[in-house]
Formats: sequence, C-alpha cells, structure tokens
Amino acid sequence: MTELKFNPAPILGPGGAVNRRMPGYEARPEQLAMAEAVARVIGESGHLVVEAGTGVGKSFAYLVPSILAAAGGGKKVVVSTHTISLQEQLLQKDLPFLRAVMPCEFTATLVKGRSNYVSLRRLESAGGRALATFQHPDEFDQFSSLKSWARETEDGSRSDLNFRPLSAVWDAVASENGNCLGKRCPRFQDCYYFKARRRMRTANILVVNHALFFSDLALRAEGFGLLPDYDVVVFDEAHTLEAIAGDHLGLRITSGQVDYLLGRLYNERTRKGLLAHFDLDEAIDATRPARIAASAFFAAIMRWRESEGQPNGRLRRPMGLQSELPETLRRLASAIFEGAKEIEDEGQRLELTAVGDRCDLTAISIDRWLEQSEPDGVYWVDLEGNLQKRRVSLAAAPIEVGPVLNRLLFQEVPTCILTSATLCSGSPPDFRFIRNRLGLSSGQSLQLGSPFAYEDQARLHLVRNMPDPSDDPAGFERACLRAIPTYLEKTGGRAFVLFTSYRFMESAAKALLPWFIERNIPLYSQSDGLPRSKMIESFRSNPGSVLFGTDSFWQGVDVPGEALGNVIITKLPFSVPERPLLEARLEAIRARGGNPFLEHQVPEAVLKLKQGFGRLIRSRTDRGIVVILDPRVLTKPYGRAFLDGLPDCPRMIDTLRPN
Repeated sequence: MTELKFNPAPILGPGGAVNRRMPGYEARPEQLAMAEAVARVIGESGHLVVEAGTGVGKSFAYLVPSILAAAGGGKKVVVSTHTISLQEQLLQKDLPFLRAVMPCEFTATLVKGRSNYVSLRRLESAGGRALATFQHPDEFDQFSSLKSWARETEDGSRSDLNFRPLSAVWDAVASENGNCLGKRCPRFQDCYYFKARRRMRTANILVVNHALFFSDLALRAEGFGLLPDYDVVVFDEAHTLEAIAGDHLGLRITSGQVDYLLGRLYNERTRKGLLAHFDLDEAIDATRPARIAASAFFAAIMRWRESEGQPNGRLRRPMGLQSELPETLRRLASAIFEGAKEIEDEGQRLELTAVGDRCDLTAISIDRWLEQSEPDGVYWVDLEGNLQKRRVSLAAAPIEVGPVLNRLLFQEVPTCILTSATLCSGSPPDFRFIRNRLGLSSGQSLQLGSPFAYEDQARLHLVRNMPDPSDDPAGFERACLRAIPTYLEKTGGRAFVLFTSYRFMESAAKALLPWFIERNIPLYSQSDGLPRSKMIESFRSNPGSVLFGTDSFWQGVDVPGEALGNVIITKLPFSVPERPLLEARLEAIRARGGNPFLEHQVPEAVLKLKQGFGRLIRSRTDRGIVVILDPRVLTKPYGRAFLDGLPDCPRMIDTLRPN
C-alpha cells in the first residue's frame, strides 16, 4: 500500500498528538481506520462512504486528514452537517482542540446564508421609513433594539441577537443579494456579510449546514453560487441527505408568502408600506389587482384540493387553472421598476428594485408550478392551519435526487466523503440502498463498528405477543399503553419513548398521565408544544423523567449519562406511503419492475430504527435497555433486516402479561 500523503497516524494513533494532549484519551482503531481511508481518498481524488458506529469519533477522523490536506495540500474543504448541535461541537470544541495539537496552522469558519446578516446600510435607511414600514408597537420596539445591538455586535448575524426578531423587522434590515451596493456602499468596510465572505475566501475549512449546501448547489446549476469553489466536501449526518436535497432542489410557494410580500409593499387598511413611503401611486394601484388575483388563485387551489384533488394533494398532471396572479405580479413589478427610476438615492432605489425582482420571481415560480415544468418532478398541494385561517402551499420536488446529485455534485467535486452511524441496511447490511438513493455510482466504502461494548452496556427487549399494528392498529395501541409502563418500571423512568404517529403520542400522553402523576415521574411530551431543546434540557435536569417524542427525537439527540437508561420504540418507523413524494418514488420503483416495500420502505425504516437505538449508548459508561414493541421484527421475514442492523447485544424475547 502506498504511503499516505496526509497521514493522520501521528495525530490520532497510539501515543499521537491527541493522546498526549487529552487526559484519559484512548486511541481507537476504528477512528484511525476511518481517518486513513479519508486521507487516502482525498489524496487520490475519489469518493468515500463510511458508516462509523457511535463512539468511533467520526469528527476527528475526517477533520484531521482534511486539515492536513487543506493546510499542506492547498485543498479547500467544506464540512456539512444536518444539526446545529454538531456544528457547535465542531466549531466550539473539536476544531479549537485540533488547532492546539496539529502540526500545521489552519483557519476554519462557519458559513451562514446571506439573509442571516444585518445590512448596516439598510438598517440606517429603514429608520427613515419606519413609520411607513412597521405596523405594530412591538415592531418599533424591536427595531430600536436592533439599532442598539448593531453598534455592539461583533458577528452581525441573527443568531447573535438575544431575541427572535419579527419577520417584518428582520426583512427590513437583512442583507440581500439583490439589495446590495457592494463596494459602492458607504458601509462596505464595516459590512458583516462581506467580512464573513472574506473569512470564507481565506479559510481552509468551511462549516455549513446541509440546507445551505444544497441551496448553493441549486444556485450553481443556474450559474451562481454562495460558496467558493471547493475540492473536498464532507457530509456528516449523511443519512439525512436525500430529504434535505429534495427540499432544496424543489419548489415551495405559500399563500402566506404572497400575502406577506403584498402587505409589505402596501397595506390598504393602514395605508402603510414601502410604496406608500415613496408615494408610488401607480405601483400602489397595481397591488390591488394582485391581491384580488392572489385571493382568487389560492381559493381556487383550495377548492380543487378539497373537491377534485387526491386525498394527499398530489397532482399527476397540470390542473389547467388559468390565473391572473402571475401577470398581475409582473405588472406590479413593472410599476415598481418605473417608480424606482425617479428615486435619486441609489440605496433607496435599490430597495424598490429588490422587491420588484421578488414579485417577478414569485410569478415565475407560480408559472413553473402550474405548468409542471420539470418532467421528473412530483407536484402537490398542502393545506395547513385551521378552517378560519388556511394556508395553501404549492410544492414540487424531484422524484429521484440521485441523478441530480450525480450530475451536479459527484461528477463535479473531486472528493466527497459521506459519513454517519447509520448508512448500511439489508441482511447482511451493506451500502447499496443509500448509494442508489443518492446517485453515488462509484467510490469506496467502509463499514466500522462501534468501540462500545454493547454486549455489556445494552440489552434489547422484543415482545412476542403484541397485536400486529398492520392488522389490528387499535389493538396494538391499547397493548402499547399496557407495555410502556411495564418497561418504564424496569429503569425507574429515565426513558425516551419514540413514536411514529403524533396522534398516538398525544393520546398516549393523555391516557398515561395519571400513571405518571401517581408515581411522581415527570413526563415531557412533544404534544405539549415545548421546543425540542427545552424538552431535552428539562429531561436532563430532572432525574427519572420520561420524554415522549416523534420524528425529531429519533436522531441528533445526545443524552449521555444516568439521565437516559431506556429507549422504548413503539413501532417500526415506516414512512407513510401516501405522502406525495414517497408515493411517486415507490411508483417509480414499481414501474421499473422493483419491489417498493423491500427496496425502499424497509431499508429506509432500518436506518431510522438504527438512529432510534443509537440514542441509548452515547459513552463507554452508559448502560440501559432498548425495547421494540412492534412484533413484526419477530414475525415478518423482513424483521431480520431490522435486527441485523442493530449492534450485537443480549436479546430478550418477552411475553407481555395480559390485563
């Protein structure tokens, strides 16, 4: 084997720099094996997919060779994550530590989308328009707070604020691509966004989230881009890539967005708005037909959805709706552009042309959706909110993101590294499903187990006599309500109970609340409306508590230590096949002669089950049990794929006592 160009062994190997600097650190063979594979694929310019079990130390395994390649080989490296918590770990903990132990100097920076930054010029000019722009006292109060904050902040981004700004306030001051004077701006030298851009241009390592990465990828396809050119991209939490890519390579327009845009331009009730401030009477007149057309358009979409549409809102062909909305938005944009010509101040003129552009882009998006301009896309309508205040969403996404990613990403970027604790599925587990879904047709793969001793640290409980949730869903749910307390008693609470249905989670929390009250066990249910971070914080700080959660609690939640000793998985996490995008993907598999259930639904659910199981053991000292109440892991042939995907640990087959 050839010598590694970016050898991580002196850093991560036994007696290496990390070992010498970190007390109690134990070199992990799995971590070094992953780091060497990453170093090799960067040196040779190829792609790599790595499943690395919990505790391997994935971040050091990809950061060390990436830093060596960036600092010593001139490579530009992007590290993309799904969760904010992992970004914070990288930027506040891992990268500062490695900066102290690496033999080379390097720079790393967090890259945020432009709209996260305040524009100092817009902030100043918004003050002169405040009476016309803001409608409510709290908006004026927030604007005043923003001005004070802008004089003190070093970062200039929304996350540095100690409050969440209202949309009307932040939109009036945020940095925008079409509303920027660039070097002609009097505040250019102080501009927080351009300071961030300069850091981004010079940094060796760029840390982004998946959403920003795929927004950039979509823009690159149009000839633009947010990120500088890069040689290497590392996707951590890569099991989420298909979903995030689908969202950002697709389209979504909501009735709320259109209402907000028109209201920002001119509010007929208050006679306020951007157009009123500039006395653009022709443009004000043009907002009225646009508002009438928008109301008629979304009402027609709603009627179609409720009377003629499929239950899931999917359109299999254009609905043939003739709407005046796109044309009225274009006429409004033209009136704004004409009015802007009379404005002498370049910054104020730009403020107007930017909203004119937004009207044009909204019209283009609506036309694209109505015409179903992407032949390989799926189109649907979502209705959200209550009957009094319904919001209509027009959505579209590519049926398969794999071909798009293959063309725009894997064929364009020299080195892509995809890693997660959950990428393999099947019996025996392999990478075929994830590679196929993401369009990764070539490259190397590596499967690494966890260094944790699951045989000593964890025990898996399976229940043989539960009703089948497919054949008897009501009976299964009743049995779950008996089983959950039984298993909570084994660990004195200290449990996550993971659901696949929000409705059942809500009803289970209500039904079992007396049981929790009687035993003085704190219960935190996602149905109570607390933010996820607050729920986890309360769970950690209240010994013996129990958390009921759905989708977002199956992954990305890290609670090591005594607080968590039990994960109860109520049901195998199959996606709902009626959802428009999944329905279209399953149909595409069936059309080419495949088995949608075995080829897509089972491996997708296997990966999610592995994520749920992975909440339990987060360190070498953790101990606990995982309970799967769904009997299909024992009774169905595909159950083997689920069990084969889980770490080796003692398995107990339990018989639940009847009432």
